[in-house]
Amino acid sequence: MFFAITEAFSSIRDFMEAGGTVLWLIAILVFFMWALIFERIWYFSHSHDFYIQDLSSKWKNRSDKTSWHALQIREKMISQAKVEISKNLSIIQTCVVLAPLFGLLGTVTGMIEVFQVMAFNGGGDARAMAGGVSKATLPTMAGMVVALSGVFASIYLNSASERHTNDLNELIKREL
Repeated sequence: MFFAITEAFSSIRDFMEAGGTVLWLIAILVFFMWALIFERIWYFSHSHDFYIQDLSSKWKNRSDKTSWHALQIREKMISQAKVEISKNLSIIQTCVVLAPLFGLLGTVTGMIEVFQVMAFNGGGDARAMAGGVSKATLPTMAGMVVALSGVFASIYLNSASERHTNDLNELIKREL
């Protein structure tokens, strides 16, 4: 068991070294993005129902539900709930967009390294050039994988957000 874990960490370390420094930026981005994704999944599966029940009970306990002032309070409650439902979704989508850009940055830095090796060695060291090409392609691949996984999660979270927003509108509408 311990050998398998150390072997996995060794493989990850070798992959990160082969991809260059930009791969570490992509790793930080993926951990940040998936932390936000898991937070939203946790919110929708556990905390959202309590929040909506609290909001609904506040509205039900109001004696005045038809005046202009009461309708403005209702709009404020719905607006705050929509903000809570869509919290961090734009940051997740920004991370999805940044991932391939970081991959391209890795491509550029890897190719700069290839050109430096060619200039230093006169273009004859194929092994060093292959290492630079590897540093150019690994971050590109990693950025695309991160972006694709984030796109699928973002689509799921956006649909869940729309579904909960519609449920909120129906809940408040029924109680008028």
